[in-house]
Amino acid sequence: MTTRTRTRPATPRLALVLTAAGLMVAANLYGAVSAHADETPGVPPGTEASASPPVEVDPNDPDLKLPEGATLASAKVLDIKQVVEDQSGDERREDTNADVKFALQAEVLFGKDSAKLGAEAKARISAIAEEIKTQNATKIRVFGFTDNLGSSAHGDVLSRKRADAVQNVLDQELTDSNVTYEVRGYGEQYPIADNSTETGRKKNRRVEVSFPRSEG
Repeated sequence: MTTRTRTRPATPRLALVLTAAGLMVAANLYGAVSAHADETPGVPPGTEASASPPVEVDPNDPDLKLPEGATLASAKVLDIKQVVEDQSGDERREDTNADVKFALQAEVLFGKDSAKLGAEAKARISAIAEEIKTQNATKIRVFGFTDNLGSSAHGDVLSRKRADAVQNVLDQELTDSNVTYEVRGYGEQYPIADNSTETGRKKNRRVEVSFPRSEG
């Protein structure tokens, strides 16, 4: 009787070996990815939470105490500014705890390169005069400004003439003999917008009228 011995083909074993090698490669790849898993997403470097305790403050430290005989300054209200500008941008009002300031664009008040007031300008200045009366203000500042086009000397002269024109209307409206004026022409100094654009230059061509608020 003949006995036959079966042998298993080598291919499956080779396949197992290759599969194990593939698993090892995959494990290494997964391990490389998971190396970043401990990082907290969205947290900038250097701002991670620290296990160190906060620095203790000694309440008895002499540097934290007022020197003998010293006192704290009196409490005061912070100066808060409120700005209101009309939709056209022709007029702006700024209110603080101490002052009121109106800024009128030159195009609303004057013709181009002119210091002659138009009818609409006088109506706007009259409205400012009424606010001055409401605040019982007696010290009025009228400052003129231009953009940076043209010579600086011309801008200084034009801005002063425009400030004088506005002051003359205020003087007609305010009959109180106690009212005093400070009138200046600053030309292109103290711009409030970018002179490199026409929009900015338009804002810089202006006359400002400011006065103290009533304490009442």
